[in-house]
Amino acid sequence: MNKALIAAALLLAGCSIKNPLDMLSPYKIDIQQGNQVTQEMLKQLKPGMTPSQVRFILGTPLIVDPFRKDRWDYVLRVEKAGKVVEARRITAVFQDEKLKGIEGDVTPAAGSADKQEGTP
Repeated sequence: MNKALIAAALLLAGCSIKNPLDMLSPYKIDIQQGNQVTQEMLKQLKPGMTPSQVRFILGTPLIVDPFRKDRWDYVLRVEKAGKVVEARRITAVFQDEKLKGIEGDVTPAAGSADKQEGTP
């Protein structure tokens, strides 16, 4: 009777113990994808700049739509331990090969906001 009681206790105890492999998780590296666009970079942009001048200031855009060559998208995505920490999108809009304005998540400084958005 004692052996059966001990065996039953061990079986029940075994059911309540968690699998140690469930506690393990793979290491997830920090990932930064895209273009880091700062306020200082945005302050340097002026309406009427050529695409090469914009590329010099902001760098090569991550996305250039082949169907709309008058729009460049600068996207930034930062992940730490598998979770998105930061996500930004800046769009440079051109008209007649000149910078018309900037749109997106990061806005230019208050003094130049009207000029950057292309509003008169």
